[in-house]
Amino acid sequence: MAGERSRGMEGSVVSVFQVRDVSLRFGGVQAIGNVSFDVEQGEVFAIIGPNGAGKTSMLNVITRVFDPSAGSVRFEGHDITQLARHQVVHHGIGRTFQNIELFEGGTVLDNLLLGRHRFSHGSLLAQCLWTPSVRRAEAQSRAHVEEVITLLDLMPYRNSPVAGLPYGVRKVVELARALATQPRLLLLDEPASGLNPEETRDLAFWIDDIQKDLGITVIMVEHDMSLVSEAADRVLCMNMGEVLALGTPQAVQNDPAVIAAYLGG
Repeated sequence: MAGERSRGMEGSVVSVFQVRDVSLRFGGVQAIGNVSFDVEQGEVFAIIGPNGAGKTSMLNVITRVFDPSAGSVRFEGHDITQLARHQVVHHGIGRTFQNIELFEGGTVLDNLLLGRHRFSHGSLLAQCLWTPSVRRAEAQSRAHVEEVITLLDLMPYRNSPVAGLPYGVRKVVELARALATQPRLLLLDEPASGLNPEETRDLAFWIDDIQKDLGITVIMVEHDMSLVSEAADRVLCMNMGEVLALGTPQAVQNDPAVIAAYLGG
């Protein structure tokens, strides 16, 4: 995986995403403390750590759910720290959530089409008149959604209401909706949570396809170390809001400080 990352003119790996000295406090409680890391173009970067380590808080800072108390976040050379929350997706950043956030009354197709809202389909008047340009934009959106449905093997559920689907399928639908936004950076918050071993193996294959075939950079928060070992190029371990270790999956899992943090030593 790592060998396929984009490289600059002198052969150096391109850092597409940077977190610099980010801290987050809620009153007197420090959720994140002075955290910095880079993510390379086309990399799968995992963030692990015990419960309460600050992992999801970091994703919430990146996607502007929380304002950091200090520090900055940059994506593709742009400081996104002060973006309005709704602008994040327009900068090419897609996300899934720890708790599934879907419109349960809609079908799988409906939910994926909602992921296309960041792309203009023409003015309100043009849409009311159903002009040729609007029809072309709608056709492009539907074509892209169908590609995502095929990629993630969702065709049997395409027209099914989300509310009646098994939990594992709903997790895949949320991933599909994030991909429907055509992100260049995809944030996954515990994508394997609640999945059985077979579903987790499928997820590992899909993350590999997302990285290699679609060229999307991935940051995922995950507890399932089998998925992390299978899918991630590098791993950041956090504990009590701070960086504990950073390196390959094997190096981080074998780090005595990481072992102690997980076992309570």
